[in-house]
Amino acid sequence: MKFEKLPAMKPFTLLFTLFLALFSGLVSCSNQVKAKRPVSYHFESGRTALLKGGIAYAPRNSPPAVQRAIAAGNRLQGMPYKWGGGHAHLQDSGYDCSGSVSYVLRQAGLIDGCIPSKDYFNYGKKGEGKWITVYARNGHVFMTVAGLRLDTGGSGGSSGPRWKPQTRQGAGHVMRHPSGY
Repeated sequence: MKFEKLPAMKPFTLLFTLFLALFSGLVSCSNQVKAKRPVSYHFESGRTALLKGGIAYAPRNSPPAVQRAIAAGNRLQGMPYKWGGGHAHLQDSGYDCSGSVSYVLRQAGLIDGCIPSKDYFNYGKKGEGKWITVYARNGHVFMTVAGLRLDTGGSGGSSGPRWKPQTRQGAGHVMRHPSGY
């Protein structure tokens, strides 16, 4: 086998090529809106969900999809954490993080099927939503609906999908939201 010698690249061309490769990688990584502050719940009448006895109540003026999302999140309360739960069976005996978020969004009419956590990096629109925000990082996803966090992780005790008023760090997560919400 005979190898041909490739023409030598001029130093400027080589540096320019390396710069373009590096720059385009940085641009694609920064295309997301990263959460910079903790995710906190503070009740505001008419703007956020009310949490009472573990049940969430949607604001009266919230859109129907948000009301359906709150009702779906309420149905998950008390369900255990189940790795892969909500993926093979849309109605399951337990739910993992992405199964919980998918269940709520599906019941609200905002997705079809179930989405694994890594695919939430491309869900909907980038940034924080007015009513619903999905927080995704490598290996975990949670959401807020009308300002109230639905999560299988973080502080707040019980395992499984729960409404959690406790503050959770948002650092390391990107924010996405359904279009219009």
